[in-house]
Amino acid sequence: MSSGIKQGKTKAGLFYKVQGKGNPIVMLHGFCGSSDYWEAVVPAMAQEYQVITPDLRGHGQSAVIGTEFGIEAMAQDIVELLDELGIAKAVLFGHSLGGYITLAFAEQYAARLHGFSLVHSTANPDAEQARENRLKAVKTIEEEGIRTFVDGLVPKLFAPEHVTTMPELVEQAKQIGYGTAPAGATGASLAMRSRPDRNHVLQQTQLPVLIVAGEQDQIVPPDKAFTIEATHIEPAIIPAAGHMSMVETPDKLVPVLRSFLQRVYG
Repeated sequence: MSSGIKQGKTKAGLFYKVQGKGNPIVMLHGFCGSSDYWEAVVPAMAQEYQVITPDLRGHGQSAVIGTEFGIEAMAQDIVELLDELGIAKAVLFGHSLGGYITLAFAEQYAARLHGFSLVHSTANPDAEQARENRLKAVKTIEEEGIRTFVDGLVPKLFAPEHVTTMPELVEQAKQIGYGTAPAGATGASLAMRSRPDRNHVLQQTQLPVLIVAGEQDQIVPPDKAFTIEATHIEPAIIPAAGHMSMVETPDKLVPVLRSFLQRVYG
C-alpha cells in the first residue's frame, strides 16, 4: 500500500481508502466490484482532490451489514462514512450500482452534495426482464457460488472487443468479483431489483450533474443513461468503452471527470 493512501473502516464495517488532499470526492463502484475498480483513475484525481473510495457493503473488504436492505440503506452507509471522516459536503461519482446509490443519496441528502455523477448507470428502474434476471442471479449465487456468477457477469461488463484485447483486465475484474460476499451480492441484487424510478431526482435537482455513458456499454447503453435533458445535466460518451471505462479507458474518463469537477469546485 502506498504511503499516500489511508484506509480504515466505519463503525458499521464499511472499508474505505482516502488518497490526496483538496475538495472531497467520493467514488462508488459497481455490483460485484470494489474500490479497486477505480485504481487506474484515483492517482490522477488525487493530484487535485481528496478521493474517498469505499467498498460497498458486502463487497471487497466491507462487512455485509445485513442481508435484506434497499439502495437507500446503502446511501445511508455513505452518509455515515462522510460523518466519520468529518466531511460536510462532497461530489459523488457512482458507477452502475454505485449510481443507483448516488441517486438515492441525492434524493435524501442533497444538502451534503456539491454535485454528482452517474457513471455507466441509469435513473430508470429495472424493466421486467431485468427484475427476473436479478432473481436468476440470486439463484445462481446461492446454488453455484459467487465464482460461477462472476465468471458469467464480468465479460459482459467490457466492450466486446476488449474481452479479447484486454484479458488481464477482465481477469483482474473477475478476481475482484470473487471477493464479494455471497450474501452481499444477493442482497445488492435484490436491492437493485426493488429500486424505484429516480428520473425525478435528475429533473428536479438544483445540483450540477454529469452522466457518463460508454459507447459500447451492453449493460446501460447511452439511450438508457441519458434519460433526462436539462441545462444542469452534462452528458458525456466515452469512445470504445463498455460498462467499465475506469478500467478499459481511464485515460479518456479522467479528463471528463476533472472537467466536471472544475466546473463544480472552480
